[in-house]
Amino acid sequence: MGHAYSAYIESNGSMELWRWAGLSRKKRIWIGGLSGIAYQTIIETLDGFSSEWGWSWGDMGANVFGSGMVIGQELAWNDQRVKMKFSFHKKNYGSADLNERADELYGKGLTARMLKDYNGQTYWLTANLNSFFPKSNFPKWLNIAVGYGAEGMFGASENVGRDDIGNINFDRRDITRYRQFYIAPDLDLTKIKTRSYLVKLALIALNSFKFPTPSLEYNTRGKLVFHFLHF
Repeated sequence: MGHAYSAYIESNGSMELWRWAGLSRKKRIWIGGLSGIAYQTIIETLDGFSSEWGWSWGDMGANVFGSGMVIGQELAWNDQRVKMKFSFHKKNYGSADLNERADELYGKGLTARMLKDYNGQTYWLTANLNSFFPKSNFPKWLNIAVGYGAEGMFGASENVGRDDIGNINFDRRDITRYRQFYIAPDLDLTKIKTRSYLVKLALIALNSFKFPTPSLEYNTRGKLVFHFLHF
């Protein structure tokens, strides 16, 4: 999900810069749209030479999906009716061993946690209602969003940590790893009218992140949870 989101944001941002530069419609769509795949392929290639990561076809597929969302929608509608967004909240795990493990895996600072702590991340597909139903009375800024997150992850594939010689120094296989699915209202900041290109650019940048709203969660533990304010 992180790869798809990154490719989408990079492609969309690049395309908007080419629009500002005056490039023709199809050129800006294809050059800007393929930028995300280009940038992410460089990262994936570097991962391929790292013993701790390795090349991932799943990641590459996600890169293609993210950039393809930009290209496909621009060609079809000349608009991004469905956008990808991101939200994050820094978690306190409630026990010394889990907080210590999180610090080790994800870092202690907010920026490091935002990039690495999957337990606090949510990725969203958010659709603009007025774009799909132009004859309706839906406000132009109103979106409906579906989100995806996960919980209970304290290791790559299992909640086990090992030292440099392979001995287990962290074992919390008792903690369930599970997926979370959300539905929530959202705001499309790019629908706010402004004559200032700098303000418009700022709104496009801020629109990469989902505005906190109430949400309804269903998770793979079979629970339905209401969140008064979802970050």
